[in-house]
Amino acid sequence: MNRKILLLISPLAVAALAAGLLFARLPKEAGVLRPKDPAIVAHGQAVYADYCASCHGAELQGEPDWDAPKENGRLPAPPHDISGHTWHHTDALLVELTAKGAAAVIGMGYESDMPGFAGTLSDEDIIAVLSFIKSRWPEEVRRRHDELNRRAAH
Repeated sequence: MNRKILLLISPLAVAALAAGLLFARLPKEAGVLRPKDPAIVAHGQAVYADYCASCHGAELQGEPDWDAPKENGRLPAPPHDISGHTWHHTDALLVELTAKGAAAVIGMGYESDMPGFAGTLSDEDIIAVLSFIKSRWPEEVRRRHDELNRRAAH
């Protein structure tokens, strides 16, 4: 009986090993954002202007004193340039925050003025707007963000 199991498992193990070696040779995507794709970035810039700039600023600068609560206890819209913390989060988290809104993602009674855009923007729109934001970061910050995504994927 052990010999039958070994004969059954051996080809599967070899196939899994071969697939793993093949996968290891494929180039690793650093998340889902495409800051080097001009068409996606241009679309994202338009989406940003229509849906994000009113709170996060035309130059991604955020609201003044963005890290101190407003009178209602909620935090102002943070900047999306390198002075903020956007680039400290993985693509997956940025997409989720944009789609669901900060309160839904953070939970625990957290309140935020950041709405979820899943009912308003398509997945492609969300990827595009975040790609536009990332395209505005210096190359070194983009590399660090790519590495963050690679580490999160493993």
